[in-house]
Amino acid sequence: MKSHDEIMKWQEREALDRFRMISPLLDPEMDNSKRIQLRESIAAQNNVSTRTLYRYESSFRDNEFAGLKPVAKSGVNSHRLPENFDSLLKEAIQLRLEVPGRSVDQIITILELERKVPIGVLKRSTLERHMFRAGFGTKHLKIYADARKSSSKRFCKPHRMMLVQGDIKYGPLLPIGKNKKKIQTYLSSAIDDHSRLILYSCFYDNQEEKVVEDTFRKVILRYGKFDACYFDNGTQYIAKQLKHSLGRLSIRIQHAKIRSGKSKGKVEKFHQVVDTFLDEVKLKKVDSLEELNRLWWIFLEEYYNQRPHSGIREYYESLGVTVPAEGITPLQEFNRDKRPLTFVDSSVVAEAFMYHETRLVNKGACISFKGRQYETKPELIGYKVGISYDPIAPEIITVSYPGIEPFEVKPLKIGEYCDKTETLPVGIQVNAPGSSRFLDALEKEHERSKKQLTDAISFASYRKEGDVDV
Repeated sequence: MKSHDEIMKWQEREALDRFRMISPLLDPEMDNSKRIQLRESIAAQNNVSTRTLYRYESSFRDNEFAGLKPVAKSGVNSHRLPENFDSLLKEAIQLRLEVPGRSVDQIITILELERKVPIGVLKRSTLERHMFRAGFGTKHLKIYADARKSSSKRFCKPHRMMLVQGDIKYGPLLPIGKNKKKIQTYLSSAIDDHSRLILYSCFYDNQEEKVVEDTFRKVILRYGKFDACYFDNGTQYIAKQLKHSLGRLSIRIQHAKIRSGKSKGKVEKFHQVVDTFLDEVKLKKVDSLEELNRLWWIFLEEYYNQRPHSGIREYYESLGVTVPAEGITPLQEFNRDKRPLTFVDSSVVAEAFMYHETRLVNKGACISFKGRQYETKPELIGYKVGISYDPIAPEIITVSYPGIEPFEVKPLKIGEYCDKTETLPVGIQVNAPGSSRFLDALEKEHERSKKQLTDAISFASYRKEGDVDV
């Protein structure tokens, strides 16, 4: 049996624990609906029922802190813990770790079968409560299991342009639609994993895959080729064309695991800075995409890239490297990295990000593309040709066909008069004849027929006269 002092200390601890749980619920100005919602949340966090919390609240209102002290029971029905309860709790935790799916009833049964505790001494509610407080409740283990499946440990590449992370964030609504209709804008960004420098970031009026392609094309044109990029699993980042474009430049694509927000922490942290800009730009009353991007680029160059980044300090300190008191900015970290940049010829980059399709040249020597006609060359009539175009500027496309030098074509403009030149290939064009060879041939044949007929008539008259003389 416990002594009186031990019982009092136990009651004090239990009362303090109960007060900790119900203290958020004691606000007299709290709305009743909110109190019910909060009570359910606290009950789930502490593995107790809402009825129990409600009982604690009532006891506190009636007798204040003293009302929270549990009543000590005695006799054969006492719920006093066994003297070796601490060792039993360790055994129970070990059994839970061996098989996380084991219930408390199964754990108690195992301990009883192993003769480590008499049958009926351990109560399910008591053992469950203590295991939960120790951090080994069923909910705890589920959280741990989910974390192992979905999250990733923090990482940081040792040099610039080894990994570039990309993401899209909602921007402000702008009156850039038809009749000044407000259109949702989207911010597409690319950030260097090592230095946290924003390599390129721009607001667009859509979030299609071509937006992402434009972002990374401009990154490569400005800073050169990088080893790999890191995306989530959005439709823009798993598109076939993006894989094709980056693959042609030997850039690997890596995707974060589903529901793995921590693995993209650098981009998410950057988006918090974006929120600061969005709050400020509201005051400017921007009404065009160009003005929004102008202010955004100023914000990046003069604020974000020029301010010391806590993530850079944390990275070096984790490696035992001393960081200057003033810190290191993303721009400084990027520029001081000794890893050389690998630039690519602009024509190679342009070709890698081109879209490629095929079209049939019609009898007017034109092809159809996105609802418009483009004039090619007459000698390609009836052939299928290859076309390539920039999705950001699709009005100019390049036509290619074996044996012909690729050439650019623009949308066909319909003039005031019909253009009669070069409607047919040069090889089959003819000069207008001065006469009809067909009618001329018939006329000659007619002359020959007339002559033959005249000769026949003359011969017939000669025979008839001879007959009279006889």
